[in-house]
Amino acid sequence: MSSLSRRDMMRAGVAGAAALATPAIASPLDGPRVLPVHLDRAAFASVVAELRAIVGAEWVFADPESTLPYAKSFTPDPRGEHIPSGAVAPASVEQVQAILKVANRHKLPLWTVSTGKNMGYGCATPASSGQMILDLKRMNRIIAIDADLGTALVEPGVTYQDLHDYLVAHDLPFWIDVPTVGPIVSPLGNTLERGVGYTPYGDHFFMQCGMEVVLADGTLVRTGMGSVKNSTTWQAFKWGYGPYVDGIFTQSNFGVVTKLGFWLMPKPPAFKPFMVRHDAMGDVARIVDAMRPFRMNNLIPNVVLMMGAAYQLAMFHRREEIWDKPGPVPDAVIHDFARRQGLGMWNTYFALYGTEEIIAAVEPIVRHAFESSGGEVLTEQEMGGNKWFNHHKNLMSGQLSLEEKGIMRWRGGGMTCFAPVAPAKGEETSAQTELAKQILGKYDLDYSVAYAIGGRELHHLIFILYDKSVPEEERKADACIREMVTTFGERGWAAYRTGVATMDLVASQYGEANRALNARLKQALDPNHILSPGKQGIA
Repeated sequence: MSSLSRRDMMRAGVAGAAALATPAIASPLDGPRVLPVHLDRAAFASVVAELRAIVGAEWVFADPESTLPYAKSFTPDPRGEHIPSGAVAPASVEQVQAILKVANRHKLPLWTVSTGKNMGYGCATPASSGQMILDLKRMNRIIAIDADLGTALVEPGVTYQDLHDYLVAHDLPFWIDVPTVGPIVSPLGNTLERGVGYTPYGDHFFMQCGMEVVLADGTLVRTGMGSVKNSTTWQAFKWGYGPYVDGIFTQSNFGVVTKLGFWLMPKPPAFKPFMVRHDAMGDVARIVDAMRPFRMNNLIPNVVLMMGAAYQLAMFHRREEIWDKPGPVPDAVIHDFARRQGLGMWNTYFALYGTEEIIAAVEPIVRHAFESSGGEVLTEQEMGGNKWFNHHKNLMSGQLSLEEKGIMRWRGGGMTCFAPVAPAKGEETSAQTELAKQILGKYDLDYSVAYAIGGRELHHLIFILYDKSVPEEERKADACIREMVTTFGERGWAAYRTGVATMDLVASQYGEANRALNARLKQALDPNHILSPGKQGIA
């Protein structure tokens, strides 16, 4: 057993681990792979045998070929720092507990995923090489839907598609709230990352109610009202009694969440989607200032997407259709191509919900505000089947789509997302847009973005699109996002989530007191540091 510290193990990298992985005799575990730094080939084989005894041989993936899907990522990894050693897929809470027992005994690092489709942030790949993926996809039961209260209780492997199909099959009058690639994404996983959707229930963690968590030592905890004997309010009342602990299991590595409760949106009597088209990149500040009061007073109740034209075009077009010269696509070229598709340089999507009477009363007020900002307010009828409008209409009514996966074809299959947060103020939006364009231009990358406007904040979702098959482009994309994290952070615009390659870098911007508190929680709850080392910068 090596005397390396946990942090040394995390940072030792591929070279040291690969040396341990080089076998003298061929076996099913042989091949170019990365093992946990402190386990040699024989020790790792012993661990694999124990895991197979728990879940069945077919649900442990410990050779290069079967592990390959878990190593696939669209995000840059030019130094090979995010390569898993294998994967294990339990089917029950009891199997999770047994796996954690083995992991504690052997100090085996486990990187937990629900469906592993966190596309802009690393998919299923771990924060450091050598970790074994704890894949919860087989735990895929919809445990309960309360048709009176509109609550749900699901396991990690349930997807939004599963949930949608259940509601349709049982003719229940509720909508789900989905992220952009909902069909393949887990509500549990997205909520734990504090992701958002685009209906009035778009803040997924706010709509969460109750968790079941397996702690690192195997202890089973139910939060909120779930720990009360014979409770019937686990998914009805968030807070329970005493400290509210659900939050510490989001964006963390303090436990394995095996069940999640949340609220479903009652289907409204009426729904009307809109798009506001602005033709100038400089209009971004006016859009945000016009939208903010409507979000604050809830007259526009859903999470609003303000989509840049380049991002919109990338959904259905490849870059060479528009621009085949070096450097970022010029704004004028984007503008002209977008205009031919019925789009502006900024396309802001929102909806009104309620009764026909409520919508009729609010619509003139909203129209006046956005027309005064220089925008053109357009309805479904006026957009005439426009595929971008239809896509966002579907998102804002809880329908499912994979169309936004198209952006990965823009420049060759590479994508990573930088997501700084700012107050919903026009001056800050303009400054962020200018800074992002400056840094992206330095690396010959396009400004492909969306702003998600909440009640008082906005998320600037900056998609770095590059050619994954070209090593130089991968290196540039990696350097670009690191510069963005650092430079935006210096202006006070830290990211609210990030990919596996920059978790430690983002965590450093939240201060040493914050990091020290997380470290104390980690030591108390996971003293052997087996759960997702490095997640959110928590070793």
